[in-house]
Amino acid sequence: MASGYRNGSAKGGVKVDRPLSVNSNIRSSSIKSKPSPSPYNSHGLRRSSPGSLGGSAGPVKDDSAVSGRVRVAVRLRPRNAEELVADADFADCVELQPELKRLKLRKNNWDSDTYEFDEVLTEFASQKRVYEVVAKPVVESVLDGYNGTVMAYGQTGTGKTFTLGRLGEEDTADRGIMVRSMEDILADISPETDSVSVSYLQLYMETIQDLLDPANDNIPIVEDPKTGDVSLPGATQVEIRDQQSFVELLRLGEAHRFAANTKLNTESSRSHAILMVHVKRSVKGRDSFLSSDNENTSHLVKTLKPPLLRKGKLVVVDLAGSERIDKSGSEGHTLEEAKSINLSLSALGKCINALAENSAHVPVRDSKLTRLLRDSFGGTARTSLVVTIGPSPRHRGETASTIMFGQRAMKVENMVRIKEEFDYKSLARRLDIQLDKLIAENERQQKAFEDEIGRITLDAQNRISAAERSHADALEKERLKYQRDYMESIKKLEEQWAIEKQKRSNNQNGVGTKDGCLDKTCNGEDTAVSISEEVAEVKKELENELRLKKAAEEEVNNLKSQLAQWKRSEAAGNAEIIKLRKMLEDEAHQKMKLEEEITILKSQLLQLSFEAEETRRSLDRGGPGKIFNGLDSLVTQVRHPHARDPGNGHKASIAKLFEQVGLQKILSLLESEDADVRIHAVKVVANLAAEEANQEKIVEAGGLTSLLMLLSSSEDEMIRRVAAGAIANLAMNEKNQELIMAQGGINLLSMTAADAEDPQTLRMVAGAIANLCGNDKLQTKLRGEGGIKALLGMVRCGHPDVLAQVARGIANFAKCESRASTQGAKTGKSLLIDDGALPWIVQNANNEASPIRRHIELALCHLAQHEVNAKDMISGGALWELVRISRDCSREDIRNLAHRTLTSSPTFQAELRRLRIEC
Repeated sequence: MASGYRNGSAKGGVKVDRPLSVNSNIRSSSIKSKPSPSPYNSHGLRRSSPGSLGGSAGPVKDDSAVSGRVRVAVRLRPRNAEELVADADFADCVELQPELKRLKLRKNNWDSDTYEFDEVLTEFASQKRVYEVVAKPVVESVLDGYNGTVMAYGQTGTGKTFTLGRLGEEDTADRGIMVRSMEDILADISPETDSVSVSYLQLYMETIQDLLDPANDNIPIVEDPKTGDVSLPGATQVEIRDQQSFVELLRLGEAHRFAANTKLNTESSRSHAILMVHVKRSVKGRDSFLSSDNENTSHLVKTLKPPLLRKGKLVVVDLAGSERIDKSGSEGHTLEEAKSINLSLSALGKCINALAENSAHVPVRDSKLTRLLRDSFGGTARTSLVVTIGPSPRHRGETASTIMFGQRAMKVENMVRIKEEFDYKSLARRLDIQLDKLIAENERQQKAFEDEIGRITLDAQNRISAAERSHADALEKERLKYQRDYMESIKKLEEQWAIEKQKRSNNQNGVGTKDGCLDKTCNGEDTAVSISEEVAEVKKELENELRLKKAAEEEVNNLKSQLAQWKRSEAAGNAEIIKLRKMLEDEAHQKMKLEEEITILKSQLLQLSFEAEETRRSLDRGGPGKIFNGLDSLVTQVRHPHARDPGNGHKASIAKLFEQVGLQKILSLLESEDADVRIHAVKVVANLAAEEANQEKIVEAGGLTSLLMLLSSSEDEMIRRVAAGAIANLAMNEKNQELIMAQGGINLLSMTAADAEDPQTLRMVAGAIANLCGNDKLQTKLRGEGGIKALLGMVRCGHPDVLAQVARGIANFAKCESRASTQGAKTGKSLLIDDGALPWIVQNANNEASPIRRHIELALCHLAQHEVNAKDMISGGALWELVRISRDCSREDIRNLAHRTLTSSPTFQAELRRLRIEC
């Protein structure tokens, strides 16, 4: 929470600077504001002391804040039925002049005091008018990044809770400030970039309790020693997505709030209720972006600027009523409650007096209430106060005290200041996305390059193999051809040589006896001619052979040149392969460099995340932190839950684990052999199941089955309690109710109810069965499997929380039976009466605890709407309770329902006439 101090500047132009300090991530900017009719600017009014509520004395100049006086409106409650009778002869002690914004408080018939307020609201002012005057400017400031407070102060029974917390379920015009504020906030934010979370607390007997988790009943207040900010790290924070879930949350919190019946109010609040709404919004138009150019990644990360985030907090405070003990009639425990209320309100009044009188000391530590509201009075929040008064002259003293409280509060000035932070988490997510894109692109390019290298290599190898095969085939063909030609030539020469040899032999044997000399000469001449012809023929053959040899040599030379050419091609292919391998090595080297760059990016990303966590802790809570990653971190955290950063909210830790680890891994730890791991894992699942957005995921992932198995098999009381609580959360959804019944869930819950003794375990089991009782389709099966008997069996505990859940389950069951009867279904006597629930219902119809009594009264009204139940109810004493409810019930809707039921039933009417009772 950003802090600021009042600087005592006069009205007019105010310069607003948001400095950037060493330990803060608040963005520095400068804004000049002109004089404005805003109700939060100072217009010549006397300023209070420079210190905030509980702050240090002495002037501290700070130009980062703008002066804004506390706005105070007064609202008059109309006379109630008791005052119309008791004060019929007396005039109201208050006279309003709304057009002049004045109020007159009569001392007697002749004298009166006049007071001025920022707004004066008559008894006829609508809830919408009250919201627009008191709260809407504060809500608009919260949406702009400021802190804001809306508070109601007044005597018991003057309408504080009606003004702030009315849900308007019966009539939407009755909606109070809480509901209307959330409607405006949800309408203005963007679900994609903004978030809204809510905490609902009560301050009871100087103890801060969580209305959304009653077991969390001692929440500490943590103050930042540097900024003075106040936070409640132990409080439950629920993220709000729609208006209906917020109304359900308010209804749940209101059911856990302490109330009692006093003379001044039939259902008086005995605690201060505090609703905290945290709004986070992204600042539009100032977000940085990731470059798509091929730049150095490290340089890109250094030049990135994270987007801006504005945080505003709205605090709505419904104070318990101030009261005099003699008028309220408090005694016993109620008396102790009244003392605690008056002490805390007295401490608040002292602090406001000190601020209004510029006192050097403000006693903020006298009460936890003043510590919680230190930012609302004299701090940095825009504050609107509505003081509620009644017209009765009998309570003139309390009315005067309330008016003087408002007058003093009008003198207190706050120094409102906007809060802007760098959204490092958003930047980290975007860096993760960009990093994933770079890695995927690198892997794609690497794969494409490797595929291209492989294709080129394979093509080259195929071409070389084909050339080698072609060259070998050609050489073999030429060799075989020349070998055949050579053999044929040799064969021809041998044949010719044989022929010539035969001729010579014939010539020698055929010489005649006559004329021997002549014959010899002729023979010699013939032989010479034959030899010369043979020589000529041999020469011719030799020339032919020489030509063939030359042709063969030329062919061989040609083949050799072709072989040399193929070898050169092979060498070129090898050179290309070597070049490609070198390119591959270069790419591998580049990949290594890119991986190193990615490693650097990851380290820088971790550093940014660490800085973001440190910044958030220093701003919000100021404690050391630790980032858990992966399943090992989850195991470490569930083994050592107290080792977590005390400054982080429990819900934020659970959401971070859910986002980082994943639901499936969390559910797997439910089956761990380590008992501590199982205990804390089921706590994580139970917290996740508390949010409606997670329930469907848990069921789809088998979480419901795992929880039911734990409920049936575990002997550890804590595991059974937390598992039952998780099942109760899941049972709020109609689809999940049918799954629970189909998987035998009611039998397991009934057995757990029979075995358990711990009140908290029984409360969780009773809550789960109560949710199942509200399903029309499961009535018969629920009763058949022992659901009603299990509820009635748990009343043995006697704990108010357990009894409240039992009463709620019976009311839900009776409501379903009544609805079926009114829709024309043919049904017999109520299953509740058959199972013996009526005596307990009658016994607790006037229980002191308002949640128990309210549910039992509804159950009786719904049972009485079915005529077949009338005789049993008369014999069981329920008729007397119905008559009492129709006359004395504090809730008008239940009172009217009881009256209509009695007047519409012939059996009840006959019995009332017999007893001479008018209804």
